[in-house]
Amino acid sequence: MDILNETKDGEGLEALMYQRITLFCMNYIYTGKLIGVNVTCVKLSEPAIVYETGAFSDKAWQDAQSLPNDLYISTAAIEAFGVVK
Repeated sequence: MDILNETKDGEGLEALMYQRITLFCMNYIYTGKLIGVNVTCVKLSEPAIVYETGAFSDKAWQDAQSLPNDLYISTAAIEAFGVVK
């Protein structure tokens, strides 16, 4: 089965709704609670920009700066995503 050619509803970003996720993007790493997904963007509540990760085995980011409001991120900029911390 070629997973890259198979599309299923409820997978990918949709499967992570309402969880704290991490988005590895072209220029920055973002983290926050995923509260919205569409074709062009995702919406994070309680967002932060991760400036230093520290060890990925640590429970918290070494330097994550909270942002004051919800944040929209272009899906075109996302390189990888998942529940990391």
